[in-house]
Amino acid sequence: MAARNQLLKACIFATGLAGIVAEYVMATLASYLMGDSVRQWTLTVSLMLFAMGVGSRLSRRFRRRLLDAFVAVELLLSLLCASAALLTYTLAVWIEPVSMVVYPLAFAIGLLIGLEMPLATRLNDYYEELRINISSVMEKDYYGALLGGLLFAFLALPYLGLTYTPILLGTVNFAVAAALFWQFRSQLARPRFFTLAFAALTLLLAALLLLARPIVLYAEQSRYRDLVVYQEQTPYQKIVITRWKNHHWLYLNGAEQFSSYDEERYHEPLVHPAMKAAAARHQVLILGGGDGLALREVLKHPEVEAVDLVDLDPAMTRLGRNHPVLLQLNQEAFEDERVTVVNQDAYAFLDESSQIYDVIIVDLPDPKSVELARLYSLEFYSLASRQLAQGGVLVTQATSPLFARRAFLCIYKTMGEAGLSTAAMHNHVPTMGEWGWVVGIKGPPLSSEQVRERLLELDFQDLSTRYLDRDALHTLLYFGKDTFRDLEAIEVNRQMSLRLQRYYQGGDWDLY
Repeated sequence: MAARNQLLKACIFATGLAGIVAEYVMATLASYLMGDSVRQWTLTVSLMLFAMGVGSRLSRRFRRRLLDAFVAVELLLSLLCASAALLTYTLAVWIEPVSMVVYPLAFAIGLLIGLEMPLATRLNDYYEELRINISSVMEKDYYGALLGGLLFAFLALPYLGLTYTPILLGTVNFAVAAALFWQFRSQLARPRFFTLAFAALTLLLAALLLLARPIVLYAEQSRYRDLVVYQEQTPYQKIVITRWKNHHWLYLNGAEQFSSYDEERYHEPLVHPAMKAAAARHQVLILGGGDGLALREVLKHPEVEAVDLVDLDPAMTRLGRNHPVLLQLNQEAFEDERVTVVNQDAYAFLDESSQIYDVIIVDLPDPKSVELARLYSLEFYSLASRQLAQGGVLVTQATSPLFARRAFLCIYKTMGEAGLSTAAMHNHVPTMGEWGWVVGIKGPPLSSEQVRERLLELDFQDLSTRYLDRDALHTLLYFGKDTFRDLEAIEVNRQMSLRLQRYYQGGDWDLY
C-alpha cells in the first residue's frame, strides 16, 4: 500500500510539472503567433486558469471508476499537449485569426488539467485522512510546478523550442498514465480499452516526433512569401531568415528587421549622421543590432576606439558572428578587436553601467509590446543621456512616421523631454516602407531647426557608403507639413504609463 501511495504522489508531482509547462507552451505560442507577449500571456494563462476551474467543477460528476477517469484524463492530456503546437502551426495556415485555434486548445488543455487535481485528491483519500491528503496533494503539485517552470525556462524552450517541448510534455502525461495502468491494472474497469489506447498513443507520439520538424517548417513557410532558409526559437524570440533570389530577409517574431536588398537605406541613416554630429567618436554603444549591420557602419569611422554592443538574445549575436548570410552582410564586424558583445537587457545595462559614451545607437525592434515600449520611455532616454558625454549623440530607430505617425511623434517628444536637443529623420526603404529616426544631442539647448541645420552641415565623403551622401541627407531631414500636426496632444512615454504601445498598435499597419 505504501508503494502505491508513493507512486500516486509521484504522478501528482509529474502532473503539476506538466500542467505548468502546458500553460507556458500555449502562452509562448500565442505570443509568437499573435504578438504582444504581455497581453497574450495574460489572456492565455487566465483562460487556462478559468478552464481549470470549470474542469474542477465537472469533476463532481465522476462518482465511480475514478482511476479509469484519471488515466483517461492523462491520456487525453498527452494527446492534446503533444499535438497542440503542431496542430496550431498547421491550422494557422488556413484559419484566421489564429486566436480561433490557440484559445480553444488552451481552454481544452486547461479543462483537463482542472480535472486532474480533484480526481487525484479523491484517489489519494484511500491512503490518507483528509487533513493530510489535501496538503500532500497540493504540496506535490506545487513542487512539480516549480520544477516545470525551471525546466521550461532553462532547458526545454532554449534547446527543444516549440517544436519538441510539447511532445516531451505529452510524454510526461503518457508516463503518468502508463505508471498507474501498470500498477493498478487489476482495478481498472476497462483494461483492454486502455491497452489499445496506449498502443495507439505510442504510435502517435512516435509519428509526431518524426514529423514535427517538417510540419513546423511547412507552417513557417506559409507565413512568409519567400523561402525560409533558417529558423530558431529562442527564449526571447523567433528568428527567421528567408531568401528571394540573391537577397535575404531577417524576421524577429514575424516582424521584418531588414532586407539585404536595401538595408543600407536603413542602417546608414541610423548610424552616420549621429556619428558625424557627435563631438567625438571614440566610445560607442549599440543597443540591439545583434545582426551586426549597424556595427559594420560604426566601424567605418577610424576614430572609434571601442564599441559595446548590447543585445538581449545570445542566439542573435551568435548568428551575427557565425551565419554565412549575416557574416557576408556585416563584413565580419564582430571579429574586430574593438568590439565587446554583452548579452543583457538594454535597460538593465544602462542602469548598471558607469561608462560614458560619445554615441549611443538604439537599434531595437518596434515598440509593439510592453517590454519593448519601456526601451523607448522617458526613463530609458534619461539613463542613456546620463551616460552620454557632453556633445554626445543618441539616435534611435523610431518606427514609421507614415504607418505609425503618433508612435513616431511620441518617441520624438519623449527624447526631447529627457533633455536632449532633437531632430527627426525619415527615409523610404522599399522593403519596409517609410521609416524614421530621432537624433538627440546632449549639450546646450537647441531648437529642432538648429539641430537640423547642424546636421545639414555634415559631409560623408570620407566614408564608404552605398546610399548616404550630403544630398540624401537633405531628403532625410525634411517632412511634409502633416507629419507633426497635433504634436502637442501626444503624450510622453513613461514607465508607469506606456502610451507608446497604444499609439503603435493604433497605427495604420493594415496598409503596410
